[in-house]
Amino acid sequence: MGLVREEITLRNAGDVINVRRGLIKESEVRQMTLTALVDTGAFTLVINEAVRQKLGLEVTGRKHWAELADGTEQIYQLTEPLDIHWKDRDSSCKAVLLPESREVLMGAIPLEDMDLMVHPSKEELVGVHGDQAIYRI
Repeated sequence: MGLVREEITLRNAGDVINVRRGLIKESEVRQMTLTALVDTGAFTLVINEAVRQKLGLEVTGRKHWAELADGTEQIYQLTEPLDIHWKDRDSSCKAVLLPESREVLMGAIPLEDMDLMVHPSKEELVGVHGDQAIYRI
């Protein structure tokens, strides 16, 4: 199976909440649409510094260790929550900030939350349960 990339939209979750509260207009929500590498070996969303700045996300103070795909270990921080949109599905999570990363990675937690999987022969994202997302509680 080759690499799978999908177009997603990322939104600052705090801005989305502020729209619901009437504090800002919908047009003021910081967001961007980009192509992300679907990485089932990553546990969550991984963004770089340019994406963090464009979305206006702060980092949390706590530092964490991560093992990268090449086996090296690195200290990283998490961002404030953001919303991930893919077609008619969405998820909210914090992102791992790898400042120098060249690609945005969409990992297992948002994929599971949106009831998505990588179809091996089509090399694309598909719904685990078809077109309708099913949430297990």
